[in-house]
Amino acid sequence: MRVLHVDAGREWRGGQNQVRLLLREFAHQGDPHVLLVTHRAGELARRVVASATPVDGISWSLGLDPRAWWGLGRAIRDFRPDLIHVHDSHALALARWTRPSVPLIAHRRVDFHVRSGSAWFKARHVVAVSNAIKRILIQDGVRPDAVTVIHDGIDPAEIRTNASRPLDIRARLSLSPDAPLAVNVAALVGHKDQLTLIRAAAAARSLAPELHWAIAGEGERRHTLETEIARLGLGDRVHLLGYITEADSLIREADVFVMSSKEEGMGSVILHALALGRPVVSTAAGGIPEVVPADALVPVADPRALAHRVVTMLAQPTATSLPDRFTAKSMAEATLALYRSLV
Repeated sequence: MRVLHVDAGREWRGGQNQVRLLLREFAHQGDPHVLLVTHRAGELARRVVASATPVDGISWSLGLDPRAWWGLGRAIRDFRPDLIHVHDSHALALARWTRPSVPLIAHRRVDFHVRSGSAWFKARHVVAVSNAIKRILIQDGVRPDAVTVIHDGIDPAEIRTNASRPLDIRARLSLSPDAPLAVNVAALVGHKDQLTLIRAAAAARSLAPELHWAIAGEGERRHTLETEIARLGLGDRVHLLGYITEADSLIREADVFVMSSKEEGMGSVILHALALGRPVVSTAAGGIPEVVPADALVPVADPRALAHRVVTMLAQPTATSLPDRFTAKSMAEATLALYRSLV
């Protein structure tokens, strides 16, 4: 079986890492035969090439770049796939424009609603990374039999190896070695809602005066978050770290991992925290309740509840192990079974 994978690849986030892991698992088992079409200068292309998976790097500067459409069309003609598997909305739109004669599978990783007439209705099948996303797709009009839930997965051994390199984040922030630390790793975008996290830090100050909060990520909301930190006088307690490559080491050094999202397909970074044995506190957004136990969840956009839950977790830490269904191996096996059902 020949499967062409398409991802815009113009940034490196959780979705791109999932593509890397999926293709790496396919390479390990030798089935299916795959080719990735993506932005030639992107981090995804670099990492997938390093794992010995074939990559067709194309020019892809804009979401709907005409050069990318031409490059994708050429790849389809040359590779002659049995299936095309796209991993983001721009890839889906471009693939539709090529009018492929083979089944088109679209991966949906966000719990946003889809517009009527969207290309998501044109795919032969949609892979949803959580039941929450499947419910939204069906609510918006996608046929139930056209959606399959395949959870994101990670390689726990890889995560633990990555985390074995010390980051010494407390020393970098000039904190005492035993300072309690809550960590968030997410892009600084609206739906990740770090404003609620910052307000939770303000609410927690009287409950746990020594608690520090570190936010690793970069994005369009950085100035807004900096303004809120200053307004609440939290410059000595909330630390914006920017994008860091040692995210797993940061998570390992945390006392508790925190997610504050108001919308979230599943939150694959939570799987990293579970693999590292870190206690997790999160909002009950999107597909997160499918991963995190109910007693570690709080309502969306409720900073006081988030603060209390984090402080409680610090006093009585409880870690949840990573279930087998959230491994890259399980993800690849389920995806291959779907391919076989469609060809």
